[in-house]
Amino acid sequence: MERRTIEVIPDTERHGTPRSQFTLWFGANMQITAIVDGALAVVFGADALWAIPALLVGNVLGGIVMALHSAQGPRLGVPQMISSRAQFGVFGAVLPLLLVILMYLGFAATGSVLAGQAVSEMLHLDSTELGILLFGALTAVVAVTGYRLIHIAGRVATVVGVLGLGYLLVRVFTQYDVGAHVGIKGFEAATFLLAVGLGAGWQLTFGPYVADYSRYLPRDTSTRATFWSTFAGSVIGSQWAMTLGALTAAVAGKAFLTDQVGFLGELAGPAILAFLVYLVIVVGKLTVNCLNAYGGFMSILTTVTAFDGRSRISPAARAGYIIGFTAVSLVIALAASDDFLTNFKNFVLLLLMVFTPWSAINLVDYYLVSRERVDIPALYDPAGRYGRWNVTALTCYVVGVAVQIPFLATKLYTGALTKRLDGADVSWIVGLVVTSALYWLWARRTANPPAETVHPVESAPAETVRQAAAG
Repeated sequence: MERRTIEVIPDTERHGTPRSQFTLWFGANMQITAIVDGALAVVFGADALWAIPALLVGNVLGGIVMALHSAQGPRLGVPQMISSRAQFGVFGAVLPLLLVILMYLGFAATGSVLAGQAVSEMLHLDSTELGILLFGALTAVVAVTGYRLIHIAGRVATVVGVLGLGYLLVRVFTQYDVGAHVGIKGFEAATFLLAVGLGAGWQLTFGPYVADYSRYLPRDTSTRATFWSTFAGSVIGSQWAMTLGALTAAVAGKAFLTDQVGFLGELAGPAILAFLVYLVIVVGKLTVNCLNAYGGFMSILTTVTAFDGRSRISPAARAGYIIGFTAVSLVIALAASDDFLTNFKNFVLLLLMVFTPWSAINLVDYYLVSRERVDIPALYDPAGRYGRWNVTALTCYVVGVAVQIPFLATKLYTGALTKRLDGADVSWIVGLVVTSALYWLWARRTANPPAETVHPVESAPAETVRQAAAG
């Protein structure tokens, strides 16, 4: 069982290679929620011929941002949201943290709904609710065990995902006349940009916790290797799944919309193959739901310890946090609305609105203002270099969120400028550009980075201390 939580990972406990980031993020993306995300682009008006390249553009753009966050992990050895204290202050980082926790709960709940349906189909249960509860229990076990088991799950999901989603993609082409359903609509800027936003939003939501899984890599791990391993795994995995989703939505229409899990089982063919496809869905969702439960626990702990000064907790408390988080996500899943696809689209676009400014501030500060120099001990000290609140970052964050409002295109609200753009949602692009420019211009005058990265003094292992005393 993993012992570490939000504290710095000592060099003596660092291990692994960047390849582990590829399998983790590839496996986490080869799953049914990514399929649904790709299907949304077609469901809400785009032709699959245009939706697929638009999703690729979004995945690439968002994947660059996501992988830049991952590259911070080996250098700092701390969780992603702990590192954001360098920009927002020890207390100030709580503001985006609260939104991150809501994100984890939302994704964990929606994932549990889909995986619960698959469990019910596999075990021939009369109740989907029972399937959701069984999946939740499995998620809690893996997440409590921690880092190593989560990586093993990612490797298994990579193999299973390639075989399962590859087979389903072949079945789409053999069971349907794909050519008759693709390329029947012309290019529309609004739906193209919606698909770009869905792809980018998917990737950007990994930003707040991607470094949690690269922080165990040795400190001298190549930044470039970490970046490309994470980027390739996440973008290839998500684009594969989203392409399957876009094509499935195009050829199947309402048959897919009313029952995503059941349709994929029927698409698989004979009962044994349907069982294996349901297993693929469960394994894929298990990997990413463990990331959500683990990340949710880390975010809650980061929030709490900002005010009580702790940097570690007992294994029992750690397990309690994770089980409690999983339980809340299951309650949400059991009460989920029937209007799943519409609500999920709005959920993803809302996350894009609130996380784009956070990513912009974190990356501009780390790479351009502080130039990868961080006072790591000060991240845990409200009286240290980064203080309690950073007015510059918090103001830029609020401005970055507010400036997107006129450009939003959601079910709940459509911005005035969006209507003039024929419904095209470019809010996240506006938020990224405005926040990055404003923060860079302001922070380069107010920031106080150290001359070089300050690392905590690591305690020698007990055996070494005893030997030194005896010698």
